[in-house]
Amino acid sequence: MIPLAFGPQVCGDLVAGATREWLLTDGLGGYAMGTVSGLRTRRYHALLVVAGNVPASRHVGLVSLDPVITLPSGAQVRLATHEWASGAVEPKGHHLIERFDLADGLPRWRWRIGDVVIEREIAMVHGRPAVAVVHRLIAGPSGGTVRLSVDALCTWRDAHGERYADGPPPRVLPTADGAVVEQAYRMAGPGWTPTGQWWRGAHHREEAARGLQPEEDLWYAGRFGRSLDTPGDTLEVLAWAGDLDDRPAPATEVVAAARERHWKVIAAAAPADPVDATLALAADAFVVRTSTGPDVVAGYPWFGAWSRDTMTSYEGLLLATGRAEEGRELLRAYAGTLSEGMLANTADTGSVEYNTCDATMWYLHAVDRHVAVTGDTDLAAELLPALRGVVDAHLAGTRYGIRADPADGLLTQGAPGEALTWMDARVYGVPVTPRFGKPVEVNALWVNGLAAIVDLAARVGQDPGAAPAVHARARDSFCARYPAPSGWLYDVLDGPGGNDMSLRPNQLLAWSLPRAPLDPDESALRMIGAALMTPLGPRSLAPDSPGFTGNHRGTPAQRDAAYHQGTVWPWTIGPYADACRNVGWRIGELFTGIESHLPEFGLASVSETADGYAPHAATGCPFQGWSVAETLRARRF
Repeated sequence: MIPLAFGPQVCGDLVAGATREWLLTDGLGGYAMGTVSGLRTRRYHALLVVAGNVPASRHVGLVSLDPVITLPSGAQVRLATHEWASGAVEPKGHHLIERFDLADGLPRWRWRIGDVVIEREIAMVHGRPAVAVVHRLIAGPSGGTVRLSVDALCTWRDAHGERYADGPPPRVLPTADGAVVEQAYRMAGPGWTPTGQWWRGAHHREEAARGLQPEEDLWYAGRFGRSLDTPGDTLEVLAWAGDLDDRPAPATEVVAAARERHWKVIAAAAPADPVDATLALAADAFVVRTSTGPDVVAGYPWFGAWSRDTMTSYEGLLLATGRAEEGRELLRAYAGTLSEGMLANTADTGSVEYNTCDATMWYLHAVDRHVAVTGDTDLAAELLPALRGVVDAHLAGTRYGIRADPADGLLTQGAPGEALTWMDARVYGVPVTPRFGKPVEVNALWVNGLAAIVDLAARVGQDPGAAPAVHARARDSFCARYPAPSGWLYDVLDGPGGNDMSLRPNQLLAWSLPRAPLDPDESALRMIGAALMTPLGPRSLAPDSPGFTGNHRGTPAQRDAAYHQGTVWPWTIGPYADACRNVGWRIGELFTGIESHLPEFGLASVSETADGYAPHAATGCPFQGWSVAETLRARRF
C-alpha cells in the first residue's frame, strides 16, 4: 500500500488535519469515521455508526472517547479536540499529535506530552457492528506512573440528524464493566465511572459549510480509566450493537484481526503495485452484507445502496478484487428484484423508487462482464430469461416514459419532475439536468447490452429473443444520429428543445464500452479531453457552456445546482481511459492526479466529486464507491 503518514504540521493545523478523513467499516454498512486532527467536523463522525435494515438507515452511537492524561505531578492534559458553537476550539489536543498513520488501513495516532507518548489504534469487527479502541503507553516518565482516562461522549440518533439537551438524555444503564446506552449499544472497558452531563453546542464545520444544521449536544456518559505503569501497557475499550450479551474479542485482538483481514483482502486482489493495493482495500469498504445478500454502499458517510452505482461499480469492486463469488450472488439477487423490466433505483429515501433509466442498462453490462471475466456460463444461462424480459419490457414501454422508440430502436425517457439519468440532481423538486429524450450514454449502454444478450445466448445455446433485431436497428440509428456538427456527440436526441449538443462526458461510453456502438474517434476524444479533463477526471460540463458552475459549494440547493454542471466526477475517468486506450493512446500517466489525491481528502480512497475550477478541491462524499471502482478497474485493465 502507499504510505500514509502525517506529522505535527498537518495534524496540528485544523485546516490541514481536519480536512483529511479516515474511515473504517464493519461490512454491514456501519462505520467509524473521523479526521486526522481528531476534530469532528461532520455530524456523521463517530466511533460507532450502526447500519439498520438497509445500509442507509444508520444511527450514530458512541461519538468519541476523549483521552485525558494525568501526569505524575497531578497535572491533567486533555488530548481530544472539539469545536463549539461559540467558535472556541477546546481542548486543543491536536497540538500534541506528533504523528498520524493509516497503517494497514487502520488509523493510529501518537500524542507527545513531554516525555510521555500515548498511542491510539482503532479497528472494527468485520461482520458485526463493533469497534475496538486501544490506547498504549509508548514512553513514560522515568520513576513515575501516568493515569489515562477516556471520556465517553454518547448519543443515539439518526445519522442525518441531531440530538439536543432540550429532550431527554440517553438512557444509560450500568453493567459490570461499562454501560448500555438506549438498549442500542454497549461500552466495556476498565475502571468505568458513570457521570451524566450534557455537553452543549458541539459544532460541525463541514455541516455549516454545506448549509446544514451545524450543532448538536452530546451526553457525557462516564469515563474509563487505569494507570499505565510501563511502556506497552494498554487501556482497551469496546463498543458494540446487536446482541449486547455477545462480547467481541479483546480490543487488541480485534485490531490484529482487522490488520490480518485487510492484507487478505489485498492479496485476493493480486495488486500490481502499491496504488493498486490501496485501491483494492478501499474497494472493500463498499461491499457489504445485508439480509438479502451482498450489496454495495454507494458512498460514505451518507449514501446507502443505489443500483446505478452498484452496477457501474460492479467490475471494479467485485471482479477486479477477486470477489466474483460474492458478485455472482449479488447479480442473482438483483435479477429477482426486476419489476417491469427495471431495477429499483434505491430504497435510501424510505421507499423503493424506480426513477432510473440507466441502472438496468448497467446491470446488463455487469452480467456481461462477469461472464466474460469468469467464464460463468451457468450464470448466463440462469439470468438470460430475465435479461430477455428487460428487452421486452423496454420495447413495450415501462415506467416514466422509458421505451424503445419504434422509429429508430433507441431508448427514450422522461416524465415531469424526474431526472432519470445519473445526472439526477433536483432543486426544489425541479430537475437541473432532466435530459428528456434519448441520452447518449443510456443508448450506448442499450446497444452494448443488446449485443451482450446476443453473445450470452450464443454461449449457452438459448434463444436471444428480440435482442438481435433490436440491436441491429439501435446500433445503426446510434451511428447515424449521434455524431453532431461540432465534432463530438449529441448529449441528448429528440428532447423538448431538439437535440442537445452540450459537451459532457456521457458520450465517452459510445467508445469505451466493450460492445460500444461507435469505432474509436481520435478527433472527438481530443476535443473532449481538452475541454473536460482535470487531474481528478472529466468535468460534467465544458467550462464555456451555458450554465457551467465551477464550484460545488454552498447550501444544498447551490450544491445540487452545480452537481452536474461542471463539477468533476472521478468515476468518469474510467470511460475516458477506455476510450483513450481504444484509440491507441497510452494512459499510464492519466491517473497521476487521482493517485496524488489519495492522501488529500478521504484517506486512501477517492472522493465523489471535485470542483470544476482549479485547484479542483474534493467535494461530496470523501469515500465514493464508483470513484474507487472505476479508477481501480481502468488502471488495471
